[in-house]
Amino acid sequence: MTRTSYITVISAFFILVLSACSDYNKILKSTNADTKYQAALKYYEKQDYYRASTLLEELIPVLKGRPEAEKAQFYFAYTQFYQRSYSLSAFHFKSFYDTYPRSEYAEEALFMHAKSLYRDSPTFNLDQTSTYTAIEAIQDFLNRFPESKMKEEADKMYQELSAKVERKAFESARIYASMRYYQAAVTAFNNFQRNFPSSNFNEEASYLKLEAQFNLAERSVTEKQRERYLETIAYYQDLVDKYPKSKYLKDAEGFFDKSTKQLERLKDTTKGPSTASK
Repeated sequence: MTRTSYITVISAFFILVLSACSDYNKILKSTNADTKYQAALKYYEKQDYYRASTLLEELIPVLKGRPEAEKAQFYFAYTQFYQRSYSLSAFHFKSFYDTYPRSEYAEEALFMHAKSLYRDSPTFNLDQTSTYTAIEAIQDFLNRFPESKMKEEADKMYQELSAKVERKAFESARIYASMRYYQAAVTAFNNFQRNFPSSNFNEEASYLKLEAQFNLAERSVTEKQRERYLETIAYYQDLVDKYPKSKYLKDAEGFFDKSTKQLERLKDTTKGPSTASK
């Protein structure tokens, strides 16, 4: 392509862009709701979600009571989703469902409400409050539409979010242990195993709980050591019973042996001095 041809192509492109902007601005200033509505649908079909959303947002209150209002609100929610404004799309999809519960789009709207919350869920190392909200939304969708064609995707999202919550709980317990908050770590690992009995992390959790309990006993005042070493031994036995071939067995036996010796020492210290026979 020659330099002259290149300049001609670029110039034509900018003319088209300026023309499109001019058309959009005219539509934006128009007071004709029908014109705006048709333009909004065209922008939506062209995947120009910013312009479509701007027009639809203006139209929603204007179209109230008209048949077009339903589709305008539904498409507006989608424009937010496609622009990755997931908290907004979640709100607007739920608002649509509540407003039009018998709409042909109602099932899809409730699903997209859940999917928006799913997309808005943070990585496992951050606060998972919004993840729990997303899980509840997915469960609500599945309860209302158990035979939905979107059930498989909803189940997949549910499992993924559940795994994220599980990972968060496990890592939080590990952080307590690494920071030497041993009592908090033991409690957190116990809660983890109770809440996630089928977790793949449970073998490691059993070992880390045992380790934290031993460290807690080691750093305790004498009056509390006996009880805490006995708890360490109980956690060791639980690990051995559940995971007899555990990769942590050797280290676990070390904590067991040390706890047993400490219990013997404590037993000896509690004996008073012997009384000489007369």
